[in-house]
Amino acid sequence: MTSNAEPGPASGKGSVGVSGPTRSLWLGLLGISSAVSAAALVLAGIVAVTLNGWTGLLSSSFGGLLVMAFFAISLLIGHFVGRNNPSGAIGLFVATYFVKVIGFAVVLFAIGAPEWLHGRWFLIGAVVAVVTWQAAEIYGFSKARLQIYNDPEPNKGNTDV
Repeated sequence: MTSNAEPGPASGKGSVGVSGPTRSLWLGLLGISSAVSAAALVLAGIVAVTLNGWTGLLSSSFGGLLVMAFFAISLLIGHFVGRNNPSGAIGLFVATYFVKVIGFAVVLFAIGAPEWLHGRWFLIGAVVAVVTWQAAEIYGFSKARLQIYNDPEPNKGNTDV
């Protein structure tokens, strides 16, 4: 491998193109995180139905889907608010996090645990969804193309450089 700074042929077969920013970061993260978590929940559900029947399957699915809904709300807010006000999206993330925590807690305490809910599989489904969702988000963020610096302004008629 050679460097373009050294004499000799340039590395690679062609020129490197310019890549623009990611079109829809939040929806992309929502898609990849949902797909990975759903696949992991299917695997957990197979184990749950094998060990505890349909109660285990429903409980693990309910726990995982609740977590997925919790995280999806944040990504949707990022998508709709981040487009027009990227710096304001972080503040809204924090505000909606507290609303979600309190809202989900109120709903769970108000409804209570249904008779069919198997506590262990509910927890396993929730943990599987959290771990896989977060891993997929980290992966998605690592592949995102975010512009950090502004593009340089073209030098229009000014020869004093």
